[in-house]
Amino acid sequence: MTDYYVPALSQLIDHFESLPSIGHKTAQRLAFYVLSLPQERAQSFADSILHAKSAVRCCDVCQNLTDSDVCHICSSPKRDNGIICVVEGPKDVISMEKTGEFNGLYHVLHGVVSPMDGISADDIRVKELLPRLNGNVSEVIMATNSGVEGEATAIYIARLIKPMGVKVTRIAQGIPIGADLEFTDKITL
Repeated sequence: MTDYYVPALSQLIDHFESLPSIGHKTAQRLAFYVLSLPQERAQSFADSILHAKSAVRCCDVCQNLTDSDVCHICSSPKRDNGIICVVEGPKDVISMEKTGEFNGLYHVLHGVVSPMDGISADDIRVKELLPRLNGNVSEVIMATNSGVEGEATAIYIARLIKPMGVKVTRIAQGIPIGADLEFTDKITL
């Protein structure tokens, strides 16, 4: 396939194709789009990637993405410091925040335990959670996904926390109210 393209274009397509959920046709479309941009817009696009890469880091407290030492959620005096919601990744924080229902703090694991993929508890941000469970924290809500890895991670963390006397709960999962079993997919069931 790459014989059709000059090397620089082929390399650009390969880079786009290496992104999650981007197939060859989409990578090709994106590459041709970038090449059609005026030089200033292409430079601005490249600069924004480099700026984000250098400016965005993990919050010293919750491990969420931020551009400062402590993120705006952890530094907010309006948040309930007694409840920590543990999530798999930064996108999960955004999903929770969009609901407007949770007013506590977060802890971002940046993954889940997955022995099949060679990911152990040492490879995710569990050890950063434990020091946060001082006398002020009364509850940890496990909000990992319901797959095998998410469940295993939630159970592992719950077992670590239990001796500390902090209540551990799990987000609700299953069939929404008003849904019929007949129309519910097998994963939800």
